[in-house]
Amino acid sequence: MESIDDKIHNKIKKCGRGSIFSSADFINLGEPKSVLKALERMANAGTIVRVARGIYCYPKIDKFLGLGVICPTFEEIAQYIAKRDKARIVPTGSYALNVLGLSTQVPANVVYLTDGSPRTISLKSGRGIKFIKTAPKNLAFKNKLAMLLTFALKEIGEGNVTEDQKQIIKNLLKNEEKLSVEKDYTLMPTWIQHLLSKLYEC
Repeated sequence: MESIDDKIHNKIKKCGRGSIFSSADFINLGEPKSVLKALERMANAGTIVRVARGIYCYPKIDKFLGLGVICPTFEEIAQYIAKRDKARIVPTGSYALNVLGLSTQVPANVVYLTDGSPRTISLKSGRGIKFIKTAPKNLAFKNKLAMLLTFALKEIGEGNVTEDQKQIIKNLLKNEEKLSVEKDYTLMPTWIQHLLSKLYEC
């Protein structure tokens, strides 16, 4: 008879390297305590990597550059948690700036707004992901770039956007349909609407 370790391992392999999971993804394979113990054994053996309490990944392995085990990004972990909890999330502040290339600083703790439960996830790396409860309006964006630009520009502040940052935003907008971004204008402060419209016209 196939052991619970083998059942879990086979399911993980089918998902492929880079996949993220928790014990809740294997509830149909055995008792919760048995699943937890199996994941613990696999982590100790190096088959999987624990990235946070109760969250694991089947890591990608880079052999070309010799980087070895590649753990998932902040974004991948946050998106997994959001999907698992059936919640919506949007990145805020300095992380949005980093994602867009408007800043080279990587925050120690990434903050997301959510309609799910507020919480802080401590990662094995020593960093963390914080989820803050927010109003539905902040999660209503249809266009991802419009969403990221809104929170990044709010972080910079009106009147503080540099010419270099404007050029980066202009280049990003070149690859995004204007109408798609404009549909989210009602969710943005007026000064951000005007800035994006101006950059589209340049």
